[in-house]
Amino acid sequence: MSDTTSFEMGSASDRPPNRFQVNPVNGNSRKSQNPPPDGADAGGGDSDGPHEVYRRLTNIDGELLEDDTFDATQMLNKQQPRQQRQSIKSSFRDKDKPSRFKDLQTTTRFQVDPLNNESDDSNDSQEERELLDNEYDTKYGKSFRHFTREALPRLDNYRNMMSIQAAYRPTLDELHNATLVGKNTHSLTRNQDPESGIMNGMLKFGWIKGVLIRCLLNIWGVMLFLRLSWVVGQAGIIEGFVLILTTTAVTTITALSMSAISTNGVIKGGGTYYMISRSLGPEFGGSIGLIFSLANAVACAMYVVGFCESMTDMMKVLGWQIVDGGIQDVRIIGCVTILLLLIIVVVGMEWEAKAQIGLLVILLVAIADFVIGSFIGPKSDEKKSRGFLGYNATLFHTNLFADYREDKGVQHNFFSVFAIFFPAATGILAGANISGDLKDPQKSIPKGTILAIIITTGTYLLMVLQCGGTVARDATGNFSQALNGSYDFLDCTNVVCEYGLQNSFQVIELVSGFGPLIYAGCFAATLSSALASLVSAPKVFQALCKDELYPKIVWFAKGFGKNNEPVRGYVLTFIIATAFILIGELNLIAPLISNFFLAAYMLINFSTFHASLAKPVGWRPTFKYYNMWLSLLGAALCVAVMFLISWGTALITFSVVLALYLIVAYRKPDVNWGSTTQAQTYKNALMSVQQLNNVEEHVKNYRPQILVLSGLPNTRPVLVDFAYMLTKNLSLLVCGHVLRGSSSQKYRNYLQERATNWFRKHRVKGFYALVDGEDFEAGTRALMQASGIGKLKPNIILMGYKTDWQTCENKELEQYFNVMHKALDMYLSVAILRVPQGLDCSLLLGSQDGSWKTANSSGLADVPRTLQPNESSGDLQATENNARNALSGSIDSLSRNVSQEERSRQDMSQPENGLKMVKLRFKQSLRRMRSWPGAASSTSDLSFIAGNQVKDVSGLPDPLEVNKTTNVLPNTLRKSKQKHDDPASLYKGPGGVELPKELLADLTQFTRKRSHAVIDVWWLYDDGGLTLLLPYIISTRRTWQSCKLRVYALANKKAELEFEQRSMASLLSKFRIDYSDLTLIPDITKKPLETSTQFFNELIKDFVVNDKEGENGHSSKATLNDDDAFISDDDLVAVQDKTNRYLRLREYLQEQSTKSDMVVMTLPMPRKNIVSAPLYMAWLESLSRDMPPFLFVRGNQTSVLTFYS
Repeated sequence: MSDTTSFEMGSASDRPPNRFQVNPVNGNSRKSQNPPPDGADAGGGDSDGPHEVYRRLTNIDGELLEDDTFDATQMLNKQQPRQQRQSIKSSFRDKDKPSRFKDLQTTTRFQVDPLNNESDDSNDSQEERELLDNEYDTKYGKSFRHFTREALPRLDNYRNMMSIQAAYRPTLDELHNATLVGKNTHSLTRNQDPESGIMNGMLKFGWIKGVLIRCLLNIWGVMLFLRLSWVVGQAGIIEGFVLILTTTAVTTITALSMSAISTNGVIKGGGTYYMISRSLGPEFGGSIGLIFSLANAVACAMYVVGFCESMTDMMKVLGWQIVDGGIQDVRIIGCVTILLLLIIVVVGMEWEAKAQIGLLVILLVAIADFVIGSFIGPKSDEKKSRGFLGYNATLFHTNLFADYREDKGVQHNFFSVFAIFFPAATGILAGANISGDLKDPQKSIPKGTILAIIITTGTYLLMVLQCGGTVARDATGNFSQALNGSYDFLDCTNVVCEYGLQNSFQVIELVSGFGPLIYAGCFAATLSSALASLVSAPKVFQALCKDELYPKIVWFAKGFGKNNEPVRGYVLTFIIATAFILIGELNLIAPLISNFFLAAYMLINFSTFHASLAKPVGWRPTFKYYNMWLSLLGAALCVAVMFLISWGTALITFSVVLALYLIVAYRKPDVNWGSTTQAQTYKNALMSVQQLNNVEEHVKNYRPQILVLSGLPNTRPVLVDFAYMLTKNLSLLVCGHVLRGSSSQKYRNYLQERATNWFRKHRVKGFYALVDGEDFEAGTRALMQASGIGKLKPNIILMGYKTDWQTCENKELEQYFNVMHKALDMYLSVAILRVPQGLDCSLLLGSQDGSWKTANSSGLADVPRTLQPNESSGDLQATENNARNALSGSIDSLSRNVSQEERSRQDMSQPENGLKMVKLRFKQSLRRMRSWPGAASSTSDLSFIAGNQVKDVSGLPDPLEVNKTTNVLPNTLRKSKQKHDDPASLYKGPGGVELPKELLADLTQFTRKRSHAVIDVWWLYDDGGLTLLLPYIISTRRTWQSCKLRVYALANKKAELEFEQRSMASLLSKFRIDYSDLTLIPDITKKPLETSTQFFNELIKDFVVNDKEGENGHSSKATLNDDDAFISDDDLVAVQDKTNRYLRLREYLQEQSTKSDMVVMTLPMPRKNIVSAPLYMAWLESLSRDMPPFLFVRGNQTSVLTFYS
């Protein structure tokens, strides 16, 4: 091998694209040598390095892969060369070539010198090393993400997952598992910011044109020209200032609150609705969004009518009319005006913005005309006789104080004048309502809104001073009195004055330098407000429709054009506004519209207060000039103003908001916006749990908090229903699930989601706890130790009866038995439920979405599908999709893929044969349950393999249905609410067919209503009273309210039977527990019948080992290495008295309780090192076999009942 080796990549025309050509060259030569044959090992053992580099860099087509396992530095160090850094010229620089290698026409040479002690190491300077780093940073090197799996902090990684933009951040599985290769298929340009100004031709407004101008035009309304002078006449200058500043305080606080919300994240289209709904949740947001849209639509009609009235007044002065000069003219002009406004907004927002600018110019000219006219003074005696005197100190002093008068039968005061003026300050939401059309809503909304309030407030205050200092309150308008220089025209003692601040609405025109400009200002003010309302209503309504909070309105969500204009909403607003223009009588509706706006202001303030109160981590507004208590004050002021304007309309407003709120709350839309109500819920729960820790336990406050070993809840619904019957609206319920073997977090999340959906569908308020990586005993121990928090921890463990204890593996039986020991060691009460048909219903039920569950008979089980070596999450998804079709899809797909049950599955695919098949399976399953108890076990299959192994277990969840379940279930939840009482809608057979009535009756035995039920309580030993408390709780439930409790207890002496019975009756009465019958058993120590003894011996025959068999090594199948797996003669003799006692109890049970609806009995105490597992299970089997639903209960020897108050 030569001293210098050159790695050369040739063109695609003379060699395969996925190859490095390795050519040895002389030490100083730069000419390439003849390439070796494919696969030649030129370069010794290290030649695999460049091959590996290229193989990892390219796919089969020669395209660069985004493989993050390539480390250039490590590869160069592996070769141990000294590079000629200056000669490194990589084709990766070429940005224009889509294929990185196969289209190359030039060669790239790597000169590599073997490292030896005599090499010139002095050339390895720091500059050369830096040059290597810089030169290697070529087209490939510039994309740093090619060198690592990690994602750099970028904006794209934090975009909304539901939007078009996708996250580039790899999943935790892709980072943590070395065998996974991330496959980035996203192609969104990183530098493209969808929230930036103009994207794809969309028109976006800045803060001046989008917010400031709109707010100015909306706030400067007709009130500026027609009512402000009247307010000065009534309230005077001082109280007029107070009135305006109070109004400004409300709007300013609201603007500050809105600024805080709008700077706490990206604001999309919808304005007020978007901010409130994302802050307080869909209920408040939906109600405000709907009434706010309606208010804007009606307000548009009001502003148009205001324009029409101004127009008809001017026409009267000129002597013009269309029909009657009254209401008919208003209707005609109004319809034409609203049609023209509709055309403007439909043409596009750009034209609407231009129209707004033109109207603003007219409005500013009109205001300037008034200001200039006040300084010019009265230009004629006629104006002077109407009260315009010019600036006058005496007049200013006279108008300084209030002079409230009666007007149209109403005696005015400060609050009534305030109610009339307040609508002049509304309109601060005009800019926020088009938030979707703003370049940067977070900056534009606060800046434009607050500046608009400052400008308009200053204008109002200035005009109050000018009106109060230049115009008298009353004037006769007598021209002759003004000619002689006297002020008799100001005396209205014996004359009805028609002019002045108190009497005329044309004062602004009177003062102005050029009167027609004031008319133009009125027209501009009304038309601009109408235009803003016509735009705001559809924009807000479109955002509301997109979220589908209300039914039948999604049709209006569709947008048109490059700006996604709500054309359908425009037309709807036009229709509503036209209807109100034609109807008239808008004066009656005006207070209601003002209240609707105030309700929106109130909720904006409350949103800021609530967010500051809840203090979620996500509440980080960049606008800092707000205060939570100031926002609360603003909300209170809004409510006060609502009632000041009109208490009747305020009540109507609150009623409408409440009704709309309840509609959304009832529909429960499938949205999750991270609202502050969610944050407050967490905060309240946390505080309550912490406060509960400080509460000392007392027997009167005892609550049965149950950990039920149910596995996935849908596999044992009867067991979960029974547990929930004890805890409903009373205490904690946790469904424990033990997975044997490790499982991926994705699968764990799926199981959690499936359990949650089952709880929601069946209206069970409980929690699901999952433990994996352990066997049943260790997993259950972990559940008992770790479930709950603080005082919210289970104090009862509820298990299903292990009916396969005679046939299961001895290890499983020992684990089941040891769980009871561990629970008692932890001072937990133990309850075991047995039902005749068994608890495991997975063989009889289909999956939640109606699809077929994988059958055990085919040797398949629903086991977690974990990621395998060299697989990505995309591979897993593809495999799951294929497996879904093969295993858990429709009946037809099963019949094509599973040959062992092909015939029966094909029959099931026919609807008319489905029910027959279910009934057949039901009968077979019942037969199998009764003949071989293993199928009905409730705990033997609680733990199952979660790795690559397959075990024949029943009731395993189907991980391949995760996407289908999560997508289908939310849409079906609303239907399930309507049919909640119908068990046929909750339980379906395989393929979604109807189940037989007898099976439904078994599934709902603890949820359906019972009449004249009987519960037998066998309170054998004093365990603290839990054996008596649980059946009492059952008797208080709605479905068991009419049941009777029959109490059975053991007597100490037969001679004292009557005394003990009276004592027991007294105890029960002190406990305030009603019972229908009380029976004491006097002869429990009597020897049992021979048939009972034979029955017991038959149960334990496979576990009994005599001493001779033990010594000789011959025994039954139970003689294993584990001493606890069999029963010796000594064990039987040691507990012979207990065995006889339980056999006698069996005889009494057979005599007394076989016809009962339920039996509750004190659980025999499993004494450590005294009773073996099979012997103990034989006792329980003797007591509960061939009985109705049977509950064994053992308290922790602590009182749960008391007769003290």
